[in-house]
Amino acid sequence: MKKFPNVIDPAGSKEAMLSAKESWRMFEIMAEFVEATERLSPIRPAVTIFGSARSEPDSANYMLTEEIARKLSDAGFSVISGGGPGVMEAANKGAYFGKSPSVGLNIQLPHEQHANPYQDVSQTFRHFFARKVMFVRFASAYVIMPGGFGTLDELMEVLTLVQTGKTRRIPILLVQSAYWNGLVDWLKNTMVKDGMINPEDLDLIEVIDDPDRVVEAIFCHYETSCLTPSAQEQEILLSL
Repeated sequence: MKKFPNVIDPAGSKEAMLSAKESWRMFEIMAEFVEATERLSPIRPAVTIFGSARSEPDSANYMLTEEIARKLSDAGFSVISGGGPGVMEAANKGAYFGKSPSVGLNIQLPHEQHANPYQDVSQTFRHFFARKVMFVRFASAYVIMPGGFGTLDELMEVLTLVQTGKTRRIPILLVQSAYWNGLVDWLKNTMVKDGMINPEDLDLIEVIDDPDRVVEAIFCHYETSCLTPSAQEQEILLSL
């Protein structure tokens, strides 16, 4: 069996440089968390909206998102999006012209992402995982519009966190039943049937088409709990 030769750099320069770079990267990550927490803490209550970066401004998804965001903003909710184009832009735009702040959590990507101009608060991240924590930590509800892999990633992330008790129970609303019904049917008829999730886990999500119903569903959820996290819930959020 062939083995890789044990080549050692006498000066250890390359290995030392890589190790030092990794160590300093931790401080960069810490700085992202600290800066984002300080900037976003005052925006509660807030609703996070996800969806495709590829939705054009004249598309039904874009216009529906803008309407939902405007209604949420006028109802007193700051609106958080990924800060980019498509549904993210529509979410920020609707909130920007409403009564509450429009927040964009931007990410540095080699393609597809550029900051939209409708942000009262704009925060840029280099690391996806730091950004994802902030989406959850400051949200009183999730609104999921039609989207691709990134949208599904965020949906499954929050479902996992709520299911496992790593974050508090919040409304998770899927908008556009024609788009989401296939996924919901698969969850019910495959995952539940095979025992991969419990039947009650499906209660974590609600499929909605009407923009007014989105706002109503969020207020309905908080008729029996507080919009802002309790002291115990804040402790849980610290462990995200």
